[in-house]
Amino acid sequence: MQAFLFLMVLFIMAACLLYLASEKSAAENKIAQKKLANNIDRLLPQTQCRACGYAGCLPYARAIAAGRADINQCSPGGQSTIAAIAALTGQAAKALNPAHALVRPGQTARIDEALCIGCVKCIHACPVDAIIGAPKQMHSVIAAACTGCALCLPPCPVDCIRLVAADDGHTHRQWLKPGQAVGIRL
Repeated sequence: MQAFLFLMVLFIMAACLLYLASEKSAAENKIAQKKLANNIDRLLPQTQCRACGYAGCLPYARAIAAGRADINQCSPGGQSTIAAIAALTGQAAKALNPAHALVRPGQTARIDEALCIGCVKCIHACPVDAIIGAPKQMHSVIAAACTGCALCLPPCPVDCIRLVAADDGHTHRQWLKPGQAVGIRL
């Protein structure tokens, strides 16, 4: 009987050690996943356009790191961003998923200033602060900062915003990474 109790105690101790080891491993995996998500987020263009199907670049990066999203859903980043994420994650690079090609390079929002009522709904909707103006005043788009995401279109109550071809001569914009300077002249 003592041998049986001794074996039971050993079994319970072994089970506890295995449980603690698995908890430590899960915590380490969570930390590694968070680091990977942050590294992926640094590669993304930070346009916060939601074309990928997520609320912004960081949620998309977290989904990639967790294996819940594919690496080819960022249209502003294009093939160079997909290739960089593929290299970081050890996956094969692939073409942009056409279902997520919602941001069209070379387009920018333009506000018809004669129709604008200054409601500021477009300003609140713009994820990159490319729209300037004040309540009950005319608004304007900073074309160099506009990503062409079209998130400003639905909230406009008077439909005074249109996506137009960017008049900067570029057919594909090079999206800036955080910390890069933008030369904006008003």
